Amino acid sequence: MHSYNRVSRIIHWLSAITILGLFALGWWMVDLGYYHQWYQTAPHIHKSIGVILALVTLFRIIWKKLKGTPKLEGSALEVKAAKSAHHLMYLLLLTLFISGYLISTEDGRAISVFDFVNVPAMGKLFEGQADLAGEVHYYVAYALIGLVFIHALAALKHHFIDKDNTLRKMTGGLK
Repeated sequence: MHSYNRVSRIIHWLSAITILGLFALGWWMVDLGYYHQWYQTAPHIHKSIGVILALVTLFRIIWKKLKGTPKLEGSALEVKAAKSAHHLMYLLLLTLFISGYLISTEDGRAISVFDFVNVPAMGKLFEGQADLAGEVHYYVAYALIGLVFIHALAALKHHFIDKDNTLRKMTGGLK
């Protein structure tokens, strides 16, 4: 396998845009006042897209296991760093999904995904659940964005400095 297949590329780029968008929306919405017109709408959108991203990420992991991935380029240290970064990104995403769920469902209400389907709530599982999960969600979101930034820089380094096919494998344009 020389490059990522079309499904993997589409999921990668849609996930990247979604993660950046969710971060921006989350960053913006935390300061909304109670009487702001977006006070309820922004969190609803954030939760709905978050649930969809969780499902897409689960599919992505399964798809990756079934279809495989192309060989990573670079030194042994770069390959090890890339693999570690990918695993860490999935771990951070999983942590965000779980912490977001715990924040949203502490009061026993389900998460409505665009008023189409509901993700059932387990309610309050431990004291201070929403507060602790909120702290985790906040810091993990920043950690993920930092790692995404490093990931993008590494791809650009491979493309412009190393002049290898690392970035082209994910854009579909091998030389």
